[in-house]
This record gives sequence, structure tokens and C-alpha cells, in this order.
Amino acid sequence: MSAAAIGATGQLGLPTEPARAVAEAFEQPATASGLLEDGVKLRWLEGGAPRELAAGATWGVPWPKGTVPRDQTFALGTAAGQQVPVQTWATAYWPDGSLKWTAHAIGADVAPAEEYVLTAGRAATPTAAVTVKDGRDQVEVNTGAIRCLIPKKGDRMVRSILRGDREIARDGRLVCLRQDGPGDDEGGSVKQERFDGRTEKVTVEQSGPVRAVVRIEGGHRRGGRSWLPFTVRLYFYAGSDGIRAVHSFVFDGNEKKDFISGLGIRFDVPMRGELYDRHVRFAGQGDGVLSEAVRGLTGLRRDPGAAVRRAQVAGQAAPQVETWDTRVSSRLNLIPAFGDYSLRQLSADGFQIRKRTKPGHGWISVDAGGRAGGLGYVGSPEGGFAFGMRNFWQLHPTQLDIRGAAGESAEVTLWLWSPEAEAMDLRFYHDGMGQDTYPEQLEGLEITYEDYEPGFGTPYGIARTTELMFWALEATPAAAKVAELADAVRTPPLVVAAPAHLHAAGVFGDWSPVDRSTPARAEIEDRLDFLFTYHSGQVEQRSWYGFWDYGDIMHSYDGDRHVWRYDVGGYAWDNSELSTDLWLWYHYLRTGRAEAFRFAEAMTRHTGEVDVYHLGKWRDLGTRHGVQHWADSAKQARISNAGYRRFLYFLTADERVGDLLRDLVDVDRTFLVLDPVRKIRTEPYEPDPHALGVGTGTDWSGLALAWLTEWERGGAPIAREKLLNGMRSIAAMPNGFVRGSGLYDLDDGTFKPTEPAVSVGSLGAVFGLVELCSEVISLTGDEAFTKAWLQYCRLYNGTAAEQEAETGQSFGSQNLRQAHSRLTAYAAAKLNDPALAARAWKEFDTGHAGYPKTLRFTSTKVEGPAVLKPVDETTFASANASAQYGLAAIQCLALVGDALPA
Repeated sequence: MSAAAIGATGQLGLPTEPARAVAEAFEQPATASGLLEDGVKLRWLEGGAPRELAAGATWGVPWPKGTVPRDQTFALGTAAGQQVPVQTWATAYWPDGSLKWTAHAIGADVAPAEEYVLTAGRAATPTAAVTVKDGRDQVEVNTGAIRCLIPKKGDRMVRSILRGDREIARDGRLVCLRQDGPGDDEGGSVKQERFDGRTEKVTVEQSGPVRAVVRIEGGHRRGGRSWLPFTVRLYFYAGSDGIRAVHSFVFDGNEKKDFISGLGIRFDVPMRGELYDRHVRFAGQGDGVLSEAVRGLTGLRRDPGAAVRRAQVAGQAAPQVETWDTRVSSRLNLIPAFGDYSLRQLSADGFQIRKRTKPGHGWISVDAGGRAGGLGYVGSPEGGFAFGMRNFWQLHPTQLDIRGAAGESAEVTLWLWSPEAEAMDLRFYHDGMGQDTYPEQLEGLEITYEDYEPGFGTPYGIARTTELMFWALEATPAAAKVAELADAVRTPPLVVAAPAHLHAAGVFGDWSPVDRSTPARAEIEDRLDFLFTYHSGQVEQRSWYGFWDYGDIMHSYDGDRHVWRYDVGGYAWDNSELSTDLWLWYHYLRTGRAEAFRFAEAMTRHTGEVDVYHLGKWRDLGTRHGVQHWADSAKQARISNAGYRRFLYFLTADERVGDLLRDLVDVDRTFLVLDPVRKIRTEPYEPDPHALGVGTGTDWSGLALAWLTEWERGGAPIAREKLLNGMRSIAAMPNGFVRGSGLYDLDDGTFKPTEPAVSVGSLGAVFGLVELCSEVISLTGDEAFTKAWLQYCRLYNGTAAEQEAETGQSFGSQNLRQAHSRLTAYAAAKLNDPALAARAWKEFDTGHAGYPKTLRFTSTKVEGPAVLKPVDETTFASANASAQYGLAAIQCLALVGDALPA
């Protein structure tokens, strides 16, 4: 491992005064342990060995504090002892400087094995290492199988992709179709225009030897206007002819005037050979593949010969034309050549394929099905281009187009938003209904739970990320190979460590692997499995798919209509309310189940992009739950919370997620531009950067989790300083967390006390504060902060007398007592208090504002005229209650599981 690779993210320096005392505990040197000598066993997430590795694979591995030095090198081998070239870099450090998380990448020069072992040692060298030439005008990447030329400026994202000296694809570019109206039943003509992507900046982020990453940034331009800023990362792996692409864009238009009617990535593909040797492939359902030729030789009135037909169907070069039946060879010019193909997936449940000979002539239907694999190919036995889009049907409306395959060059387009669909309509869904004042808006909140405010329901600044794959192939692949490529697009292979290793590393706070050793434990595990299966199953049954929706779930259920409350204000899309993301990630950590990871991954992709603003005055804030993901006027750091994203980043080393985490480091500045309590404030809001009213619950947890993550990653020193200063000053305030807020200094993250002395709300701890405090206490050992947090944990579900005795005032009637049972459990574990442990389980079993022990965890099949389609229904479940039940169960089991009543 090179110094540049392992040290690219910088060093976690020790904090300066006033946090010096906290830092002194971090100064023990890290040493290698038996863990590395024996090796860490790794496997593929979905089990077995993948049929196709796509381009390569990248994953993360955690290490216990103080066990692995920051300059440690790693070797990877199969279970059979074969050495596998691996590239390693650090993604997080413990405060003592030892490695906390490392990322690892393998390429395609060694066939995938079912299992691997990661050990200390020198990594094997790839047969053909990835090389990068970063020139003045372009970047050239060579994987040993292909070369890719990337211009640093201009309207071409990729100049050329070559295999040897043969150009397989060229002129890769981004395209956007915009119209000035919805073009639907609202009437009136619409004007459509095309914007082309323009590269403004290219950065080489990694340069081998196994993995290279090139980041391309720009916008979509037409004339003097540039909009829809984009970031595209291209990933290259040693020995691979595949290129992974991660495309992200931000909507920065006027939703009342800017309607996206098409958004895609386009390449030109040089065509070679006779028309009958030019092949088109589309992946259908499962392993299904459509195999076609531009000029078909099967099914004709006259037979060219069995060998000719077999070759064309197989994608091989046809025998010499002189060997054919002359009744066919003499009439080739009379067989239509179909140069244009299109596969469109306009809904989650239906795709259509059609083709035509050329523009100016009619389309004919080829076939149709339910859910396409999202992969296409055009080329010949002399080489061709395969292209695919992950979550193709889930992110509908999507489309794959091939144009001009009968000419010298075919044009392929992967449409992230199909031009055959209705234009993207991001306008707010109602006219405000007269809610022009804060009192009227608070009345609306009372009836629909929607926090409306004029001008706040804007999509300006929301984003979306799509994952794509491209292959420069030496020849038309066999149908089985096409199916393998499609499978790699649908489910990119990922290497993972077992839950036992993740737990032993001490990452992500208080959790433990699944344990069914007693009937009481087994009952809770069964309930956790039920809740996960039910909510994940609702995604399919309720068709929670679509470009802007996929990855989220609904907040609450309407048992009268047998539907989730998709149209009722704050009861519709969940938008991370009460930490649904955390529940799903902890469920994965405990179980290691692939379906849990994929569900949490999709949610993180959604909530970190769509539910958060990335541009504009509310940049870095998220939007509260609502009918549209951007509809509610509550824009808050509790939703953009870095704590919900860091799991995916550390488990996969995904650079886009890393960007989102780093963007949140200065989220505290948003308190200068938006008053979170403006509708109930009685005095004018005059924000003072040195005395901002910031809560120590949902506010501070959102800020501090971003700082913690940046500190772990070895980033900006101010993140560490603000985190430690916040801890110190919260602990120093009278009543600590129980105060509820303080006067916050934007410069250094410190709090000063403000009245009232006691202000405890039911939401304060349930947006990541519990998990944050557990981690930072474990990291720092700060005794004063620990005492302040334990006070809050003990007293939240305590008696009024206990609360008044310690703080001078009772907390009143608090909600979410089952959710807060895990706070009682934390206090019990830290204080070694059996009475608190028993109280925690009593609180959990009582199930206040959650699911009591007496509740039967079952669902009912509802079908017939009462519902549109058969569904499984359990009227007690809500996303919030399930998330908080899940988190409470997981943490109570980890902290006081031995005290669980039989």
C-alpha cells in the first residue's frame, strides 16, 4: 500500500484545548494483533461466487480500536490459498491513529471465489495494473483490457473507449430534453429544447493499481443557460473491460417552467461487418434475453442453411455468403434492415420493445414483459458495446435506445427519464388552501399533519443518483453471457464481513448479532424479522417505485381504505422520520442478510439525495415527511442526518455518499438563514452567529454526527473541535441535555445555557442522538459528558419525583416511552444497575407509543372489492413505530440482554 493510498484522507490529529484532557486517553500506540495474523474471512453478500464481476468490486472492513496501525499493508487470498491482487486505502481512523475502516478493491484478472481471507501482508500484483495518464487536455485510463479517453473540457464526457486499437464506443455525452410546460391535459402547446452536458472539471481521485476513479463535473448547457449540475464518476478495474459509472444531478430549475422530458447518457458505437452480422441484445425478465440481428436471416421463406441461422442467433459471424443457398444470398437487399431499437419501461410492471428500419418509417412491436433487466448491446463479432442501468424498472420511467445500427455508427442512449413518458412534473400538489399565515398553517397541521408554508414546497436543490455499467466487448456475447452481465447490473457483487467481525470491531455503537438462545430472545428476533419482512414486502405490494420515490416507504396506514396514507399530509412518505434508516442498517449488521442490505442501501440512496437540499438557501437541510418528498415546510438537519448515510459509506467506500457526508460538516450555518421554530416564536428572529438557539436533541445530533464522521475520516479539524466543544459545553450547562437547548457559537461549536432550565421533548433522542452519544462516549471517555447523558437516560422514563429531585421540574407527560427504553438500558449497562435493567425491559414490553408484548405480530391478506389488488395488511404497523421498536429491541438486547425476563 502506498503512502498516498493509505494517507489520502489525512491524519486524525489530537484535539487542542479546551479538549486536551479528553485527548490524552487516545495516545496509546496501535499494534498489529492476532486478528490480522489469522485473517478476516469475507464472502459475497448474496452468497456463492458471482457469475460476472462486472468491472470489479469495492468494499469496507472495520478494525477494533488500537489493533491495526495506520500504515498497515494488506493481502487478500481465496480460501484455497490463491493470492488475489487487492488495492487498499483507509476510510476512517480511531482517535489513536489506528485504522478503523479500510476499503479494498479487486479487479477482474482473477476469477471470483466464494470466500476470501484478508490478512496483513504485501498485496499481489495484478497481471495488468490500471494506469492513469493525467494530461493537460485529457485523462487516459488503461485497465489492461481497454483504454478510455476522457477530455477535461467540452461537450463530450468520454472521447473514446478502445479495445486494443479498435474503437468500441466514442463521444459519450449527457443529454437533457426540457419543455416549458407539462404537455398534458392542462392544454396549450409546449416548447421542447435539448441541453447537452458540458464538462467543466475532471479530477483523478484514484489511479490504481487495481482501481482507478475519475470524477467529471459540469452542467447541461444550451446557449447562455447552464443548469442541472452533474457529477459522474467513472470506475475502472484491473483486467476489466467494464466501466462503472455513478451519475448524480441536482435539479436547479423552476418547477413551474422547467419540465424535464428526457435525461440520458449517449454514446456512438462504430458498426462493422455486414448487416446480418450486426447484433442487438436486450435483457428481459430474469435470465431472458432478446437476440436480434439488424438484417435477420431466420424465418425467411427460403432457408440460408442451418449453419447460417445458428451463427446469427448465437451472435457469431455467419459462414461465408458463398456457402449459403443462393435463393437467399442473391436477395439479401430485399430483406429489411432494422437499424433502430427501443426498450421502454414506463412503469414498474411493464416494458415494451419495438423496432423500425429507420426514421420516417413506422415502428413495429417486438415483445413486451414485466420488468426488464436494464441491459442492452449493439455490435458484431468484431466488437460491441454493452450498456446497463441498475434498478432499471424500480426507477421508471426509463428507456434503452439504439439508433442507426444499419449505418456506419449506431447511437445508444440510456434514458434515466424516458422521453416517451410524461414530462417530469415537480410542482407542489395543492394551491395552499388559504394557509397564508402561521396560525392558519398550524391549523392545517392539526388536520392533515402537513406543515405547509408558501414557497417552501420546492424541489430546487434536490438530487438523484443512478448507477450504470458499460462494457467494451471483443465480440457479441452469447445469450448466457448477456444474462450474466444483466445480473451484475441488477445486483452489483459486494464483498462483506460477517456480523461477528463487524460487532467485534466495535463500530456503530450498541448492537449485537442475532441470538435465539432463549425463548424470550427468539420471540423478539421473530418480531424483528416480521417487521422487516412486512415493510420490505410493502414496497412491492404497494409499488413504491419510481424515479423520485424508490427507496422510501410510507409513514402511516389508513385501515379504512386499506392503503397507506399516501395523500394525507405528514402521514405519506416517511423521509427518515424517527430514524427508519438506522433501523434497517442495524438489522443488516445483526443478520448479514442480503435483502436487508439492499433495502437499506436503496433507502440511503433515496433519503440522502431526494429528501435533502444540495443547492440553494436550504442547502444541507432535509425535508420532513409528506405527500411529496420536498413538500413540507419543516427543513431540518434531523432529516439530512449524516448518521443515516455513514453505514453505506464505510461498508462500500462509495465516493458519492462520501461527498454527501462531507457536505454536511457546515450544516450548522443553516441556522442563520432559517428559523426552525418560526411559527411559534413570539419575538423577532435575529440570528447571532455567536448565540444561535440550537437544540441539544434533534439539532445537535444532526450536526454532531456529521462532525464525528468527518473526524473519523481524518477531514477538516474544525469538525473534531466542534464535536468535542459541544460535548464539553453541553455537559457544563446546568441540567445538561435536560435543558433542551442552549446558545450556540457557530465558530467553535460551544453552547452557553439559556432558559428554560428544563425542556424535554419526545423527539429529542430518536433522530440519532442515542447512537451518537454511545459512540462518542466510547471514543472519548469524557466523564462529564457521560454523566450528563446518563442523567437524561435515567430520567426520561423516570418518575416525576425523580425528575423534579434532580432537575427542579418534572418532564410532564412524555411520549415514545418504548422507544426510550433503550436509554434506560444504556444507563443500566453503564452503571451496572440491575434495577434499571429490569425497568428497561418493563418499559419495552409495555410498548407505550409502540408495540406492546401482548400484541400479536401477524398480517392479514386483504383481497376482493375492498382493495385494488391483494395486499398483506397489519393495521398496527407504522414506519415510525417499527423503526423505534426495532432500535429499542436491538439496543436493549445488546446492553441488558442478560436481564431479559424469561
